[in-house]
Amino acid sequence: MLLDFLVPPRITDYYNYLTNPNPNVSASSTSLPLSETGSSITDTGLSSTSSSRSISVAMPAAVPTISARIALVTGAAQGIGEAIALRLAEDGLDVAVNDISCKHEQLNDVVERIKAMGRRAIAVPGDVSSEEDVVLLVKTTVEVLGGLDVMVANAGVVAMKPLLDTSLEEYDRIMGVNARGVMLCFKHAAAQMIKQGRGGRIIGACSGSGKKGICNMAAYSMSKFAVRGLTQACASEWIQHGITVNSYAPGCILTPMLMHPDDAKNGGPASTAKLATGMPLDIPDAEPTVVAGFVSYIARPEAHFITGQTINIDGGLHFD
Repeated sequence: MLLDFLVPPRITDYYNYLTNPNPNVSASSTSLPLSETGSSITDTGLSSTSSSRSISVAMPAAVPTISARIALVTGAAQGIGEAIALRLAEDGLDVAVNDISCKHEQLNDVVERIKAMGRRAIAVPGDVSSEEDVVLLVKTTVEVLGGLDVMVANAGVVAMKPLLDTSLEEYDRIMGVNARGVMLCFKHAAAQMIKQGRGGRIIGACSGSGKKGICNMAAYSMSKFAVRGLTQACASEWIQHGITVNSYAPGCILTPMLMHPDDAKNGGPASTAKLATGMPLDIPDAEPTVVAGFVSYIARPEAHFITGQTINIDGGLHFD
């Protein structure tokens, strides 16, 4: 076929997987088995029930449904990460959620909300700046849920202060979580996806600060520029394996990271953060669900032709 002359063999393998996920069923078949499963994780292990049926479909064979896949979301105890984890569960994915150990109660609440949707979910606390923790995070996800198809490296930290007042410890922590942490998640997720041989989606948290440096956020901006470069480099490295790598660059999203007790007297939600970074109070803001909606699409099989991109989600604040 013409595709064989245009792309590396591993890409044609991925194309064949997307268009005919069951190698024992030819593309000319008119009947495909569909599994509908419901599973739950308890303290004693995994229990599941399943049923199957056949339907007639038009050729070629359908793209595999999103419901069969497994996602891992870091920084998922609150804010954007929480919204992404819940949205992916709504989309039919089973989800492993991660955050630092002190947020275990919030993390467990997210797990219960995902289970209430009929999806499997586990909480795996850990620090993404630690390679040992990231290796364990991926390993646990694979062992308990059965694989890894979508990695969302969302965890991040911020310090809003002039560079002259930023300590080396603060700088190291910001770079450790926002840049090193994303790199480790990308690296170990990709290794697992390549091992599985069915492609995947790797998604990172950038920021509008990774497109334009922001006053009083020098270290944070630096870390987010790093995510953009990492996204492009990894997209180039892993395209041959059917793995896409993209990032989202939110603007002013109303999360606990940006909220402050003085917001009410300063003009409304996130107003303190806007003032601290020199942004006008009337710039657009939005709820975390707007980012989750983007991730929902970019994580899907049909988004296979989008890679190496860092997409602004900021209400038109910045144009590329």
